[in-house]
Amino acid sequence: MKFNAFGRSASVRTALMAGAAAMVLPAAAQAQDAEDEADDSAVAAPANSNVIIVTATKREQTLQETPVAVSVTSSEAIEQAQIRDVADLATLVPSLRVSQNQSSFATSYSVRGFGTDGNNIGLEPSVAMFVDGVYRSRAVSQISDLPDIQRVEVLRGPQSTLFGKNASAGVISIVTKEPQFDFGGMVEASYGNYDAMVVKGFVTGPISDSFAFSVGGGINKRDGFLTNGANGDDINDRDRWFTRGQLLFDNGGPLRVRVIGDYDKIEERCCGVLNVAPSAEIGAIQLLGGQVNDFRNNPDGDVVFTDVDPINNVENYGISGQVDYDFGALGLTSITAYRKTQLGADQDVDFTSLPAVSGANIGDADIETFTQELRIASDFDGPFNFLIGGYYFDERVDTSDQIVYGSAFRPYANLLLQGATGGTQTVDSLEATLSALNGTDYTGQFFAEGQGFFNNIVQDNEAFSIFGNVDFEITDRLVLTLGANYTKDKKQIVTNSTSTDVFSNIDLVSSGNRAIFAQGLATQVGTLLGLGRPASQTEIGAFAAANPAAFGQVSAGVQAFADANQADPSVNPFLALNPFQFLPPMQNCPNAVEDCSTNDDDWSWNVRLAYEVSPTLNVYASWATGYKAPSFNLSRDSRPLPADFAALQAQGLAVTNLRPGTRFANAENSEVYEVGIKGNWDRAAANLTFFQQAIEDFQANTFTGTSFILSNAGKQETFGIEFDGQVYASDALTLSVAMTYLDAQYDSFVASPVGDLTGEPVAGVPELSAVFGAQYNQEINSRGDRVILRGDFSYASPVQVVDGLTNYIVIDPVTGERDFGPARAAAAAYKREVNSLNASFTYAFDMGLELTVWGRNLLDDRYLTTVFPAVAQGEAISGYPNQPRTYGVAARFRF
Repeated sequence: MKFNAFGRSASVRTALMAGAAAMVLPAAAQAQDAEDEADDSAVAAPANSNVIIVTATKREQTLQETPVAVSVTSSEAIEQAQIRDVADLATLVPSLRVSQNQSSFATSYSVRGFGTDGNNIGLEPSVAMFVDGVYRSRAVSQISDLPDIQRVEVLRGPQSTLFGKNASAGVISIVTKEPQFDFGGMVEASYGNYDAMVVKGFVTGPISDSFAFSVGGGINKRDGFLTNGANGDDINDRDRWFTRGQLLFDNGGPLRVRVIGDYDKIEERCCGVLNVAPSAEIGAIQLLGGQVNDFRNNPDGDVVFTDVDPINNVENYGISGQVDYDFGALGLTSITAYRKTQLGADQDVDFTSLPAVSGANIGDADIETFTQELRIASDFDGPFNFLIGGYYFDERVDTSDQIVYGSAFRPYANLLLQGATGGTQTVDSLEATLSALNGTDYTGQFFAEGQGFFNNIVQDNEAFSIFGNVDFEITDRLVLTLGANYTKDKKQIVTNSTSTDVFSNIDLVSSGNRAIFAQGLATQVGTLLGLGRPASQTEIGAFAAANPAAFGQVSAGVQAFADANQADPSVNPFLALNPFQFLPPMQNCPNAVEDCSTNDDDWSWNVRLAYEVSPTLNVYASWATGYKAPSFNLSRDSRPLPADFAALQAQGLAVTNLRPGTRFANAENSEVYEVGIKGNWDRAAANLTFFQQAIEDFQANTFTGTSFILSNAGKQETFGIEFDGQVYASDALTLSVAMTYLDAQYDSFVASPVGDLTGEPVAGVPELSAVFGAQYNQEINSRGDRVILRGDFSYASPVQVVDGLTNYIVIDPVTGERDFGPARAAAAAYKREVNSLNASFTYAFDMGLELTVWGRNLLDDRYLTTVFPAVAQGEAISGYPNQPRTYGVAARFRF
């Protein structure tokens, strides 16, 4: 069990298998269809055949009838595959990628290669998450176990004309089971390696003839698969519990009401970080008694070193109510919801056992969200039908984070400073020099324990949408659909951020000006006095008193030289120390230049033609656009954009050492052209989709080693082919394959944090992803007992995991020009390939008891999900590992 930073060698055989499956399944389906038509004695399709009801278009339709690219995962597949949360779904849906990096709540979803980094609480995902019709604005809102799940629909491509908020890349829609008027339920217990224990269940039944209920709950615990070598604690463990209750009113009349309440809590140590490539600074860390997990000497990656365990606390709860009322051929639906999420995290920022830098309470946030959706849908017998709706969203995010120097940071900075200056400068001597120049006593104040950056930002977001779709049956087989969405989105942020890092608050330009002046004046006076050396302060004072006019001229000339050269690194000796100003102040806003608010609106459109070739074959072609509102950078690097920075400087309002940055990112606008073929025969089904999708001003979030840079990629474009199919080889055996080919590149990304990426492939998006599955479900005796054998193999071709590593950018000390080549070259070495095998064997008794043996990632395929610049460690590189092999046994009882 070893990690490989370069990924496993490319699996040509797997790619060929995927291509063969794409050709064989439709052929097999057509052959079977022809055989069934020719021979009435053909074996009938199994009772649980592929007639799947979905609500992707907010109407109940079969999967074949739905002219949308959608993947559906059933409750049976989730149970048999031991899917624990949404992150596990990626092993079944090749177009979906799910990653969890910095913390339990930093989960990111991407569909077709488009998705938003979840590490910045200010960024809502481009792939919108809905649970029972309720929008979850952050991925943190749905990472707990899935209790009474019915199905999960993954809608691929822009869905803005039917969903009210931020669905520019796709939608994940989780549908849970409604309460039933027949008493029943399920209880499940599972035990696996790493002492993994899962217990969950639900019960449902009637309260009266008109009311039914369901109550569910569960716990999920597991030891960590990483060990903190500094204290022996488990890292990357699981400790979660949830409860969920529903009440349904349905008396058979036109009114139905469904109320859902849920609560879940997470208390975990996540997420462990591996030191993939230590830099020269590792010597300084070890000299001071710290330890670093050197990935090269620990390829299994099972030990990390940190003086602060990455504690995560997430509390998430909400209540929603759905009211449905039928007015004959018209149906009214109202969904009202309130949700609250509280986050708290503690983390070691330098990811070593040295008490250098920590992020105590690095991710505190309160998120309160209120949503209201109202829609009317028709069900006319004629050629015309419509759906029209409105959506309201109101949310407040109050987030705080901090980065704090520990007891070892001053001696660590002292070693770095000596190395950078060839041993000529120490922290003590630097304090003495700057104290003399600036007239302030800095003794013992540089890089002192407890200093740091303390950040608090409050964001208010209000939005509303009006959306609708109209269907015209041009003929009995040809349907034209026109859709539109108008969205108005307003955001306002208020920041309250402070840097107490004394050295980062010193103006090195003005300090250098004083140093240049002092040195130049001493040299000039020494020359005039014929000393052959710079004059002392006493000699300068005496010369000034005796020669006031001459001294004035000399002083003015030297000052002019200092003013002209204070920004020249070859003249100002302090500018070389700028990299040691780790935590410069941030300009709080609103201010006289920045109002720190957005007020944006946009129209999205959808045009689709769907044609029923035969009762078993449908085709469609569509054009759709999508929209995601502007986003604010709610991290500690929320700084004025270059134009605002220049205005603040011109008006003398800029705080000391202010740097331009990325306060917010403009709205995303997506567009897709898509052609799809959907076939559903007695013993087979196959769907094939071709698409060209692009997002303009994609909101990219890049970690630099100390902060996040939020930027807009000019245009990201992907051509893709998606195929999925099933063959019922017999009543007992089902074979399936799903595969996605993606050619993703940046059409324009000139100002990326790692240089011009225009024309480059998008990191993290594999060309080929595929899932091969098989299930054997056979009755074995007269009692009706069954054996169920299930397996799936998930493959993703090798792909570079990040576009570049910012700590490898080379800056010319004289011109300030940046060479981004080394940053991209360093990142090119880190690739990810996925070869994940999952399997389970279940013995299901007819009386409701099921016994299962299961395993996930049985090949123990290990890789790095991503890499990033290590904090304050030069060119060191850190990375997050994937989950290792897990296996166990489970017992489930249905009643």
